[in-house]
Amino acid sequence: MRTVEQLRYLILAAQREGNRRLTAMMSEIGVTPAQSEALRIIADHGPLALRELGDMIVCDTGTSPSRIVDRLVAAGLVRRTPDEHDRRQVRLTLTPQGRDKAHRVAEIENQLYDLLDRATEGTDIDALITFLHAFTRQSPAGLALANRLAAEERQPK
Repeated sequence: MRTVEQLRYLILAAQREGNRRLTAMMSEIGVTPAQSEALRIIADHGPLALRELGDMIVCDTGTSPSRIVDRLVAAGLVRRTPDEHDRRQVRLTLTPQGRDKAHRVAEIENQLYDLLDRATEGTDIDALITFLHAFTRQSPAGLALANRLAAEERQPK
């Protein structure tokens, strides 16, 4: 098998394994991976308009996040509040339960990151990052990631 074919299969296998693990871990606290990502984005960057949230969602790109938000509102984790400057606009904020859930999501993400750290031990991380950026650069997920990273750069330290 050619190296490039192996790379294709490995990327697919890694994506599926990552999704499988993330789904299993998030199901333990009653959220989907897409819901967990929305909770974390709102926790880190909120309050946000629905469009702003959609611009930063990596795991569920290409669709409006309104269904995700509807479920989070129904679960009592997210609140829609009128924008203080334009009452036609709605801002998304976390409820106290949502903040607790976002904290639990962060703990689970850290467990997954520990797994990734162990798996990449001894690997040229800079080369891997360069490859992954090139692979995702113009994709919807890559653009959402770029939006999120830009928002983090604008956050006060």
